[in-house]
This record gives sequence, C-alpha cells and structure tokens, in this order.
Amino acid sequence: MTDIKKQYRTVMDDRFPPEVSLTVGDVVLKYKKRVWRLDDDGVLVEKGLRYGENPGQEAALYELVDGALALGEIELIGPGRGLVSALDEGQMVQAGKHPGKTNLTDVDGALHILRYLTERPAVAIMKHNNPSGVALADDIATAYHRAFMADLIAAFGGAAVLNRPVDKTAAEMMAELYLEVVAAPDYEEGALDILARRKNLRILRMPGIARLDQWRDSRFLDIKCLIDGGMILQTSSFNPIISAADLLPAQCLHDGKLHEPKRQPSAAELADVVFGWAVEQGVSSNSVIYVKDGCTVGIGAGQQDRVGVARIAVDKAYAKYANRLCWQSHGLKLDELALLVARGEKPAELLAEIEARTKADRAGLPGSAMISDAFFPFRDGVDVGLAQGVSCVAHPGGAMRDWESIEACNQADPPAAMVFTGQRAFKH
Repeated sequence: MTDIKKQYRTVMDDRFPPEVSLTVGDVVLKYKKRVWRLDDDGVLVEKGLRYGENPGQEAALYELVDGALALGEIELIGPGRGLVSALDEGQMVQAGKHPGKTNLTDVDGALHILRYLTERPAVAIMKHNNPSGVALADDIATAYHRAFMADLIAAFGGAAVLNRPVDKTAAEMMAELYLEVVAAPDYEEGALDILARRKNLRILRMPGIARLDQWRDSRFLDIKCLIDGGMILQTSSFNPIISAADLLPAQCLHDGKLHEPKRQPSAAELADVVFGWAVEQGVSSNSVIYVKDGCTVGIGAGQQDRVGVARIAVDKAYAKYANRLCWQSHGLKLDELALLVARGEKPAELLAEIEARTKADRAGLPGSAMISDAFFPFRDGVDVGLAQGVSCVAHPGGAMRDWESIEACNQADPPAAMVFTGQRAFKH
C-alpha cells in the first residue's frame, strides 16, 4: 500500500532557478532564491520550501535583493527590508523540518495584520492564510490566550505570531497545542526549552517583528498569476485607519433627506473598530468579522454574499463560544464531550448547560463591533449583527442604500452606532 503520510514528509526537489529577474518598464527587479541547510529526519538537506500549497507542487521562496520600483508617487518596498523572505538558518531556532509554502504565507499574513497593531502586545493565529483569532492585551501571554480561546479548534496546526518576546507563560500555553509555527521577535530565558518539547514545531526568531511599525506604510508589488500564464500587477493594499480620528461619520443623502446615526460610538467601540479594521486586512473577502474588547469574536471569510458571511460569522461565534465554555469547564472540546455523552460516559446535562449558557450569552456578541470589508449593499447584513446585540457597525460606505443600513442601526433597541472607513479592504 502506498505510504500516504510519506508525501507530507518528503522534501521535493524544485527546478526553479537560483535567481529571478522581473523587468517592469525600465526597472529590473532581481530576486534570490532562499535555501536552508537543515536537519531533515537525521540528514542535512540544503533546500528551500518543502513543497507548495500541496505535496507535488514545486515551490520556491525568493527575496528581493536589487532594484527599486516607483509607480507615480508610490515607492514600493525595496531590498534590505526582508521579513519572511529573508529568513535564514540563524532565525530558525528550531526548524522542525523544511517549511512549506503555507507555513510562511501564514506568518506573512499575520505580519500584514500585526504591522497595524504595534502599540500593544498582540497575537495573530493564522490558519490557511486567514486569522482564526487575533487579540490585544497588556501582556503577550494574555494576548496569546485570548487569540487562542477565540477559536481553539482552528488554532490546531496553525501559525502563532507574536509582536513581543515570548515569555515562559505564553510558551507553556503554546506547548500544550499542536502548532506548525511560532514566530516572535525574541524569546525570554526558558521559553525556548518549553517550546522545544514539540519536536516538529518550527520556531522562528524574527527581530524585524519588533520594528513592524516601519512596515506600516510600506507597499509592495503584488503579482496575481492567471491560468493562461498571464499576470496582473497591482500595488499592495494599504490601511489608512491609524486611529479613531481617521474614521468618517456615517451619512447618506436620500430623497433630499440626510440620514445619520442617532447614536455616536463610544471610545471603546471606536477602539474596537480600529482594531477590527486592522484584522480585516488579513481576512479573505467577502468578509464580516465581530470584535469586542480588542479580540475577535467571530470571523466570516471568503464568501460570495455579504449577508451570508455575516450569518456565518455569527454561527462561528456561537460554535467557538460553546467550545470555549466546554474547554474551560471540562478540558474537552465540544465534539469530544458530545461523543462521551453519546457513549453514555458523560451526562447529557453537561451539553445542555453549555448550549443554554451560549444561547443566553448570545456567544458574547452583544456590545461587539461588526466590521465589513466592503459596504453593505442592503440592510439585511447589518440586521444580522443587530439581532445579536451588535452596538457598532463599521464598513467603507458608498452603497446606494447606505441610508437603509443607517436606519437599521437607528431602529435597533437600543440604537446602534455606525461609522465609515472610507476604504474597501478586499483581499483575494
């Protein structure tokens, strides 16, 4: 029988050249392939990426080493500013094994979020290029715990990226879970010994994370390749919302009447909007997320319709909340408890209690901010959040029916606030 597991362990040869050049107009951008000499099952192997998105897909990682491109007034990031593409063996404190494409793109996706959250300890746990949980706190261990508890199911096998040095408390929590990658600017004494219990965990020390604010305004050349071999070039997205002062009032003129929210957002709600808009930079579109007190509550990503993704984010919030209650009360995931109940090994009342409390608490959604990466074309998406007690809604604005969404907030009991970001945050 074919060893199916072997395909995930095998380091693929790749035939990509050691150097690549891209000519854009009269500018030549030069890239160098990144390779590492790492121990792989007891053998030192010099290789770049283990494989691409799937075993069987050859892949290579390239770092920009020469050439600077400017498009009008936009100067794109140049050489010498490497983060993920500049990883060397010294930064791979524990390689575990050669990384695959998604390991590194998950780290990169987290950095795309965290570069907007540098003022406080923050953690983003990524899974398949979407965040499962993102959180702020006064210390890095609490930030990790909050991000993990936001979705303890999806965090399994994910990449945890922290914007402060890992302390022993955070390391202990991470060592209890199967993670693929941990990346941080540094590790306090004793933390690495704890993390090293997980032999296949890739532990990355990336000093540049401590200076992520330097990448906040940086833009890069984004290349989308097409099935016919063609490509689309674009400048990368940019988040202009630095503080609540950058948000816009929600207003819409319809039939000669100016529609505005009855209630203005509180300082805490505005802080959640700024946080949520940073998280949205790393969520696949269409997306709607719910955040509260600097932590994600429900993340809906990559759907075809906005009202649908608003509902999915609510459903996920309920599922994650129930799992959190089960984990905290019984040290089990909800499905594990359900299996024990089905076998008659645990009383059914335990499940009923979790379900009742989740329903009573409405999954922690009351008082949360609802963030949409594009405007709501109809009020139905907004109504989904309002039905769960959302107290503030934020979206780019600009829809023909913005007035309906504003009135939906005004008709809520109690009325909800609304603000515009003035910018769409699509990520495909």
